[in-house]
Formats: sequence, structure tokens, C-alpha cells
Amino acid sequence: MARHSLIELEAVLAIVRCGSFRAAALELGMSTTAISSAVGKLERELAVRLFNRTTRSLSLTYAGRIFVAQIKPALENIQKAMNTARSQQETPSGTLRINTFATAAREIMAPLVLNYLQRYPQVHIDIVTEGRLVDVVAAGFDLAVRSADLVPGDAIAIPLGQMRRMAVVASPAFFQNQAVPKVPQDLLNHPCVRARLPDGTLLRWRFEKGGESLQLDVDGPITLDEASLARIAVTSGLGIGYFMEMDVREDIAAGRLVRILEDWTPPLVPLCLYYYNRRNSSAAFQAFIALARDYAAGRLAQP
Repeated sequence: MARHSLIELEAVLAIVRCGSFRAAALELGMSTTAISSAVGKLERELAVRLFNRTTRSLSLTYAGRIFVAQIKPALENIQKAMNTARSQQETPSGTLRINTFATAAREIMAPLVLNYLQRYPQVHIDIVTEGRLVDVVAAGFDLAVRSADLVPGDAIAIPLGQMRRMAVVASPAFFQNQAVPKVPQDLLNHPCVRARLPDGTLLRWRFEKGGESLQLDVDGPITLDEASLARIAVTSGLGIGYFMEMDVREDIAAGRLVRILEDWTPPLVPLCLYYYNRRNSSAAFQAFIALARDYAAGRLAQP
């Protein structure tokens, strides 16, 4: 089956539009010989004459009129799609899909994502949060955010660099009738709000100090798989909780929660934004990468 190039089809429409081969050639930036050759090639492959031509006149044949009526809307749609694609190289627009886990999404939301959307309102960001690791390319994502130790070795990574820590907290009312734990092992004698990971396993609370590290399988009256639910339980005085620091920072500052064992929660591995080689990437993608680099360098407002 013969394959026709767009230039042959565009040549036919240009001739109809301009009324002559010469004028169509000027419009398309071609020579008259080249445009005549393109139309001749198309007619031979279709085995039908599209134009009636004399030295003084030019008109479409019956087959030519039907052919033009059918290809014109299709070529207009193709041109529209090409113009849309080109515009995304000039002005950030379209959709960016980001895969991450919930805590990381909360960390980057205000300083990076919302900042970006305020600057580029024509872009739509689609964030999917999940605990499992996914193949970013196969799953149709443009970018992903994970802990640096989980970033694939063949990806391009931007360390976001902000310090991350865990925080062990409870409500002030909880400690009115409970001794404050001095070392992590003391938690085994207190009710704790347990957390379930996306793979179904229970989160073991990790601690480190002075070269000593340990993990505890705490016990308590409730097990939850969402940080916002755990926060409600802990602020209500149900037990001690183990959170990402940023999730309870405001509660600690406001006195709604009391932090304990802070010297046992050293900095964690930083987050990384990562992606794969993107040649001819959209303006929206390039702008997000540029803003992420500014964020990583501390040039944007921190959460």
C-alpha cells in the first residue's frame, strides 16, 4: 500500500485555495516543478486524475472534488494538533503527571506544586499518591518523588535537600497520667497508635542515637493506614504517635502535641524528584524542572 506524505495532500489543497500551481508553489515555498511533481505522483498512486489542466484553466475533476472534501477536515485537524504541540514548547500548558507517596506530596505541595501553578495557570498537575514503587515511564508519569535511596539508578534525580525527620508525639493530656518515655524502649509500656504500610505490614518505629539503632514493634488500641487519621487519634489523647515531622509541626508549635525522644530521631534520607531523559520536552515540563532546582537550592519559600 502506498503511503502519501502530507506535502502531497497540502499541495492539492493549496492549488485549490490559490487557483494555480504557481501561486500554490509560492505559498508553500516550493518550486512550480516540485508541486506539479507532488500532485502527479499522488494522481499516479491513486490512479485517478484530480485536476483538469490546460494552459489557460485549472479545475477539479469530479473525483478531485470528492477527494478534497474528504481530506480537508482531516488535514485541518492534523495542523491544529501540530500547532497545539508547538505551543506547548513555547508556553507552559497541558498536563504533568507526578507519582509520589502521600507524605512527600504534602512536603512539596505548598513550596513547589502550588508555587508552580500560580506561575503557570495553563498547566494542570495530576498527582497520584501510592506507597508502592512504579515504573514511571510505563505507568505514564512525567515525574516522580521518592526518598533518594529509592530512586532508580538510571533516572535523572534532583535532590530536594530539605531536612526530613520523624517525630514521636502525644497530647499534653495523655502525659497527665503517664510517665514521659526517656528512651525508645519505654514506648513498649505505653499505648501507641500503630500504622499499616501500603503492603499490609505494620510500621516498625525506627530510632537512632550515638551509633545505636533499633526498631520497635509498638502496641496500642488502634491501627491506621493514613496519617491524618492517626493525627486525630493522637491529638484526642488515645496514645503516642510516630509521624513525619512536617505532618505535626503546627500541632507541636501550637501546643496541641508534645514531642518526645527528639534526640532519637536523626535526619532521614532526603527526597528526590526524578525523571528520565526527556528530549524535546514540553515547556511545562522544563518549567517544573527549573522550579524544582530553585527549590532544591533554597531559592523558593520553604514550608
